[in-house]
Amino acid sequence: MAGTKSDLQVDLEQSLHMYQQMAKIRAFEEKVNELYQSAKMPGLAHLYSGEEAVAVGVCEALRRDDYITSTHRGHGHCLAKGAAVDRMFAELLGKEAGYCRGKGGSMHIADPDSGNLGANAIVGGSAGIATGAAFSAKMRGTPQVVACFFGDGALGQGLLYEVMNMAALWKLPIIYVCENNLYGEYTSVGETLAGEIGARAKAFNIPAETIDGQDVQLVYMTMQRLVARARRGQGPAFLECQTYRYYGHHVGDINRAYYRSKEEEREWTTTRDPLQVLSARLIAQKLTDASVFARIEADVKAEVDAGVQFALDAPYPDAREVEQDVYA
Repeated sequence: MAGTKSDLQVDLEQSLHMYQQMAKIRAFEEKVNELYQSAKMPGLAHLYSGEEAVAVGVCEALRRDDYITSTHRGHGHCLAKGAAVDRMFAELLGKEAGYCRGKGGSMHIADPDSGNLGANAIVGGSAGIATGAAFSAKMRGTPQVVACFFGDGALGQGLLYEVMNMAALWKLPIIYVCENNLYGEYTSVGETLAGEIGARAKAFNIPAETIDGQDVQLVYMTMQRLVARARRGQGPAFLECQTYRYYGHHVGDINRAYYRSKEEEREWTTTRDPLQVLSARLIAQKLTDASVFARIEADVKAEVDAGVQFALDAPYPDAREVEQDVYA
């Protein structure tokens, strides 16, 4: 079932908060790219720019004690679920103040206090963790719900189908959120996925919906409905959000012309940008004006700049801790 915009009913305060969250993620990722280019950040990162409406719309529909699992492109999920900018930057720079004491890095950030059970460098690898968390919630009798984020590339992993089968059989409170950004690394989904994405979930009698992942209000309203359904004990759901990553597969993927066109990139970044979609709608509805968004962006920039400086100034873990908090 394709999502529409006709039934959107999100108040102004909620909408501006979601804009602020998306702007924070965008500013964070731009700064991550700068840190990589200036050789201040070890390793690579997979930027979330362009996909902000998915993380924010999904997480806004969750409570703090609800769970999420994330992916290798997970900074947006972490921030949308409540992670602090300064500790995020500290983790990326390998500093002791990071969420994993500098030992997780970009692809393994976790924050149990905000319900984030962790990012995962293995494509589709968190599906089992998320489904296990949903099983735990059901066994404990809590009203918690789980959102399992994964990209279109994870649809080629057998684990995802094994756990969706179990979730359907046991009516687990989980929403499988597929962020379809049209490319698995450097290959178009048209070359890797046969049939409809949602049909995979429907094979397990799991309700599936496909929506515009660039519309944060739509993502939020759809997720609210699916979360309420899960809390009522009606089992899992599958949500495909059609979205787009603005940068390459990772920060080192600079020239993307060999697998996607510049015209395609311009179309998504100029006409389907999630921040512009929301701000233009609110202004057109005469609910606010451009100065409000300018203030939000200035506040977000100050928060991100302060977070980077905190991380740059923070100490590295003591060398004697090299074997602590490490699991095999």
